[in-house]
Amino acid sequence: MRWKRAIFLVVLILLIVGGLFWRFGVPESGRELLSRLGIPGFAAKATINDKGPPPVPVTAGTAENRNMPVYVEGLGTVQAFNTVAVKSRVDGQITKVFFREGQEVKTGDSLFQIDPRPFQNAVQQAEATKEKDAAQLQSAQLDLERAAKLLTPGFQTRQGYDQQKATVGQLQASIKADQAQIDTAKLNLEYSLVKSPIDGRTGQRLVDIGNLVQAAQSANLVTITQLRPIFVSFTVPAERLGDIRKSESQQHTKLKVIAYAMDDKTRIAEGELTLVDNQVDQATGTIHLKAQFANADEPLWPGQFVNARIVLSTRENAVTVPQVAVMEGPNGAYVYVIGNDDTVKRRPVVVAANQEDLAVIGQGLQPGERIVVEGQYRLTDGAKVRLGAPGQTAPQAQAQLGGQAAQ
Repeated sequence: MRWKRAIFLVVLILLIVGGLFWRFGVPESGRELLSRLGIPGFAAKATINDKGPPPVPVTAGTAENRNMPVYVEGLGTVQAFNTVAVKSRVDGQITKVFFREGQEVKTGDSLFQIDPRPFQNAVQQAEATKEKDAAQLQSAQLDLERAAKLLTPGFQTRQGYDQQKATVGQLQASIKADQAQIDTAKLNLEYSLVKSPIDGRTGQRLVDIGNLVQAAQSANLVTITQLRPIFVSFTVPAERLGDIRKSESQQHTKLKVIAYAMDDKTRIAEGELTLVDNQVDQATGTIHLKAQFANADEPLWPGQFVNARIVLSTRENAVTVPQVAVMEGPNGAYVYVIGNDDTVKRRPVVVAANQEDLAVIGQGLQPGERIVVEGQYRLTDGAKVRLGAPGQTAPQAQAQLGGQAAQ
């Protein structure tokens, strides 16, 4: 029975010691002993630790040459080239509507029909009055001719002849007035058919069939906006005015303007600068500018907010890297450059500009050099790195490295 107790105690002690080693690790002296005893797990672990710290997983990029534009940027709004509030010039009831809301219309297209019958009657009445006065004029002219023949032999007094001549003149003036009445009546008849004054797109119809409209009320029937071409009105800091005017004088052409969406990444349209205002807004310290866009496919819409960029010049073969690769330290900007042995070196750089998620490097980098794009926050000079696959993020590379180490 004693030998059974001794075996039980030995087994219990071994289990306790093994549990402690498993929980807190094996000391180097114990690890070496276990390795000599041929235990594979401890031998493999000792081999890994002997290699030093594992490489830091990162995502790499390359410094590249690009032609980068130099621009001035401002926030602006899109404005219609022309906007017309269509109103009635005559009084009457609307009997027809010839368009759909939001429809494209051309100059002269019919929009509304106001009841034309009162205006047609006015034309006929004016024409009848003219015919009556014309008949009277014809009779008066015959009387004047007879009076002129009788005046010489003395059978007609001078007073009677002058009165007849005045009557003819009055009737001639009446006919001119009648013609003016006819023209006015015809014009009102023409106004009863409301037409589009410009090419553009109709907005919401503000008056329905059957409603009575009056010219004196000056109520809008519909608004038409011309979208092709279109304007972008924007402002830039007044201190950039000199650069803009200098570029205009050097290029001898209108400066190119590019409109971007509010995310400042989506390119919408390209146009040209058409207006530099003649004075600076002293309240805001900005200068008002305007650019014109062809807007053939109508990507720009009135009232839309956009970022407008005036292209002043182009940096030829500028060295660029992803903007996220540039770090800021107490001594300025820097990047981590990857050597041929996959070790990194911290290198200060001069950033000339940041645009479109790219940093333009003025000094410090050469085209073709490899730099760290992601994962640089855990790096130090001389650190070993492990490059992830193209498009692989640093966390994904870390997970992959951990899986390989576990194997």
